Amino acid sequence: MKPLCFVLMPFGKKPAISGILVDFDAVYQELIAPAIRAAGLEPLRADEEMAGGIIHKPMFERLILCEYAIADLTTANANVFYELGLRHAIRPSSTLLLFAKDTGQLPFDVAPLRSLPYDLGADGKPKDPEIVVASLTTKLQEARQQLADSPVFQLVEGFPDIQRLKTDVFRNRVNYSEQIKQTLANARKQGLAAVSAVERDLTQNAKVADIESGIVIDLFLSYRAVRGWQEMIDLVAKMSLPLAATVMVQEQLGLALNRAGRSDEAEKVLLDVIAKRGPSKTYGILGRVFKDRWENACKNGDKFLAKGLLKKAIDAYLQGFEADWRDAYPGINAVTLMELADPPDPRRLKVLPVVAYAVERRIASGRPDYWDYATRLELAVLAKDEESATYALSSALAAVRESWEPETTVRNLRLLIDTWRKRGELLAWIETIEKSLTARAAI
Repeated sequence: MKPLCFVLMPFGKKPAISGILVDFDAVYQELIAPAIRAAGLEPLRADEEMAGGIIHKPMFERLILCEYAIADLTTANANVFYELGLRHAIRPSSTLLLFAKDTGQLPFDVAPLRSLPYDLGADGKPKDPEIVVASLTTKLQEARQQLADSPVFQLVEGFPDIQRLKTDVFRNRVNYSEQIKQTLANARKQGLAAVSAVERDLTQNAKVADIESGIVIDLFLSYRAVRGWQEMIDLVAKMSLPLAATVMVQEQLGLALNRAGRSDEAEKVLLDVIAKRGPSKTYGILGRVFKDRWENACKNGDKFLAKGLLKKAIDAYLQGFEADWRDAYPGINAVTLMELADPPDPRRLKVLPVVAYAVERRIASGRPDYWDYATRLELAVLAKDEESATYALSSALAAVRESWEPETTVRNLRLLIDTWRKRGELLAWIETIEKSLTARAAI
């Protein structure tokens, strides 16, 4: 009897974050099952294992006992991730991952894991499946070597041998992480030199690539908080390759490159992320790249170039907002730039209510942050509503976590002030709001 390969994936047709309808049955029949058979294994999909209407016990048995497994992570299906977690906790090896490209970001926890991408056609079915079938077959054959691919077995020495000593080691590691977290929090208040000193302490006896990912990311974002753009760029080069390749790190690398004056490199990094992961909030950061170029063109008096760059910035922000309308940040930047256009872009009148609804739902969720209140503030300024703007300003000032956060809001307000002054539309209270935010940002 051939060894079984258990397949974890959604059934039927399911929508991806990008909006495309993925035909998972076709993915299984045209791509996954042929590859499994070509590798000399027998495919077994979860829905084929129903017995007497009860799926749970057979599914758990197959997760534990099947020597091989394939998980399709497309659409970030909750059941698939639950089953993958069980598999990684139980089996050290022979679990392969794949996903459809351009359907949205993979969650942070699994993005660093090696996954095989495949293309989809307009009908949601695999495009040129024979190419991926060959690659997947090869990976299944290589899986016979029983090399650990479970992050649990890779990272936790001796797992699942949970002895008292190992429990103590784990407790010490947790305490260590908390100490570093507090140390970085204190360093951020002191500035760039203090954060750099923490990195030197961390790397006295270890390489950055060998330090826990959570600590490295905390250090990375601490550099962002103190405007250590070059330090952020340098740190990415020291990270482990899986961590450096995550969407979050690559997005923030693009941001840092742009702030460091390396606009072309920033654009390339961000476009690479978009090409690999599909439409996402990455467009919001790309919009900032074009926005900076537009401002430089304006300062240099290049009127025609400035007009083209402003359009690119607006389009990028709009694409970021349309990728996820729950994220109002790219939306507010889009409508603000539309107001600055000459003449003002009429599309802003249609987008404004959507941005307003998105941010109000976010604030009502009970988990608002500075950016939510800042968006509410900009919307009130655009509406020239002094009372609402003053109310939003108070909330925004109280929600500032790091001094760099208000900078973007101040910048947008200054652009509006300059534009409205030229049009004879400026109101004095808007300048007062801008000064209050400038003081909080310590610019």
